[in-house]
This record gives sequence, structure tokens and C-alpha cells, in this order.
Amino acid sequence: QVQLQESGPGLVRPSQTLSLTCTVSGGSITTTNCYWAWIRRPPGKGLEWMASIAFRGTTSYSPSFKSRTSISRDTSKNQFTVQLSAVTPEDTAVYYCVQVGAGWSPPNYWGQGTQVTVSS
Repeated sequence: QVQLQESGPGLVRPSQTLSLTCTVSGGSITTTNCYWAWIRRPPGKGLEWMASIAFRGTTSYSPSFKSRTSISRDTSKNQFTVQLSAVTPEDTAVYYCVQVGAGWSPPNYWGQGTQVTVSS
């Protein structure tokens, strides 16, 4: 069974770059027709799709995140990472990594989420 685990800092300072890594076990991030994505939920708001990377490495970004977001992967470690630059307090949220299949919704697997707070 696929399991996903987020890791990264719980607190970052404004203007810095947030880097979060998702470690995948029980399945390969290169498995055909699997897509790997980062989603977040700010306080009091709904889920926001940030970015995804496909089984062959193709990346996709939500328009609202494209200018300051980068998603990448390390196939040797079965991990994928999202970087969000120039963070502000509005980037405070619970961040999730997820896996989706060809149908994209709903996600097949979720990480448990990690709380990230942007504060001075």
C-alpha cells in the first residue's frame, strides 16, 4: 500500500523559501499513470492545488502558484519536493502531498499533512 509522509520546517520567516519533501513508500513515483501533487489548506479556507509532477517527470502548476513554486523529484530516493519562494503569512497552512491516478480526483492517497507557519 502506498504511504506518503511530508517533512520540512514547521516555521519559516517571511521572504524565505519553504521547501517540503514527500517520501513515498509502497509504490514508485515513476509508476505509469501516477501523479504526485502538493495541496494545502490555509486556516478557514478550502483546499488549494499547488503543483504536480507526473510519472515521467512532467510538471504542472496552479496559475496562482506558478510564479514562485517549483516541484521536483528524486527518483533514487522515491521523493518529490515542492519549493515555495518569497513566503508571507498568507502561506500559513497545512500542506499535504497526495497521489492521484489518471482520473486526478479524488486523490488515491494522502499524507497526514504538515503544519507550516510563516511568521517573524
